Amino acid sequence: MACLHDHECGDHNCAADWSLYNHIDIPKVVALNESVAGSVKSVFKSWDQRLETSVGFLESNEGDPELLVFIPFTSDVKIKSIAVVGGADGTSPSRMRAFINREGIDFSDAQNMQPVQEWELAENLQGVLEYQTRYSRFQGVANLTLHFPDNFGGDTTKIYYIGLRGEATQNKRDVVATIVYEVMPNPSDHKTKSETGGGFSHVE
Repeated sequence: MACLHDHECGDHNCAADWSLYNHIDIPKVVALNESVAGSVKSVFKSWDQRLETSVGFLESNEGDPELLVFIPFTSDVKIKSIAVVGGADGTSPSRMRAFINREGIDFSDAQNMQPVQEWELAENLQGVLEYQTRYSRFQGVANLTLHFPDNFGGDTTKIYYIGLRGEATQNKRDVVATIVYEVMPNPSDHKTKSETGGGFSHVE
């Protein structure tokens, strides 16, 4: 469901609401099918710059509107809502699908996997709409992948802004691992992945 951003920002600290961009690991953000390599990084910015187009935008390759955006965070976050400002003339994305804590997803994976949540989008050229998450499912998010499969009929899909509202936890993800030196390693301390039950779990 989309919510209208209908208050005056002069009376409300919108920048604080949408401050999760400060916790995005921007250098590691990537997009599949972007026409200009690295352009996806330009869509993550402060709320008051969401309509600023001079800093760049994300655009899909011509004739192929599909985009896949991988967003890692520097600490685990809780996401309450997502805002997307797209392009005019049918180039705004019309659908959005979200996957949580799934690294290395490609288009085939995205098309065949069940998302945590998906939304039908409206053309949000003025940045006044936000899309609520099922908040209980968006806890402890280390990385978020957004799949935009369609647009409103344009030859390409354009995105100028992706905003995330929520809060960060104290669980930092950029902590340097402590190296432990062992004089005589104990084999029982070095279990295999299968022994420890490693692997991915599905989010219901």
